[in-house]
Amino acid sequence: MKIKYLGHSAFLVEGREIKALIDPFISGNPNSGISVDKLKNITHIFVTHGHGDHLGDTVKIAKDNNSMVICNFEIGQYLTDDGLNVHTMHIGGRRSFEFGRVKMTPALHGSGVYNGEFFMDGGNPCGFVIEIDGKKVYHAGDTGLTMDMKLLEYEKIDVALIPIGGNFTMDIEDAVRAVDFIKPNLVIPMHYSTFPVIKANPKEFSNGVKDTKVKILAVGEMIEI
Repeated sequence: MKIKYLGHSAFLVEGREIKALIDPFISGNPNSGISVDKLKNITHIFVTHGHGDHLGDTVKIAKDNNSMVICNFEIGQYLTDDGLNVHTMHIGGRRSFEFGRVKMTPALHGSGVYNGEFFMDGGNPCGFVIEIDGKKVYHAGDTGLTMDMKLLEYEKIDVALIPIGGNFTMDIEDAVRAVDFIKPNLVIPMHYSTFPVIKANPKEFSNGVKDTKVKILAVGEMIEI
């Protein structure tokens, strides 16, 4: 499995049978470092919730690539009306796909979808445990710290993608505690310093984490696990 950081909470994840985006906030992201038109052969898009910095460029990318969008039911209804190929799930659900398995996990946040005129119900925000080529990556989405994260230890997560920016999500102190709950093999911080209100120092996060390897990815950097 290869994981490439596209800034904010956006990632490109590749396996033998999948080339997926998670929360593809690209064109409006000052730190993305890539244009939407460069994202080719995307098979799947995972959307954790309906806010613009996560739903992002989902519609354009999915239409350009005929990607399957995996999201909650309410966002799925919104995207189906746009003619997209959508698979909907809900919190606690797990399903097998051709590339591996996906579990939708709880997140403490909001999920309204803005359609240009008003906000629509975006259902429950979520995270994902995505199993590809025998490896598991957990994308927490936007979330505060929750005791539900303790259950993720049983998933034996290889890589956890955790927000650290505070204000809208966990701050560094709570993110460190989340890592202790989850006990992944590797953790990558995300959702920080895109905007002044979520400015955070990932090195401070790294220094606080014990017993888990931390990798601070630069935008555009890829790792293989």
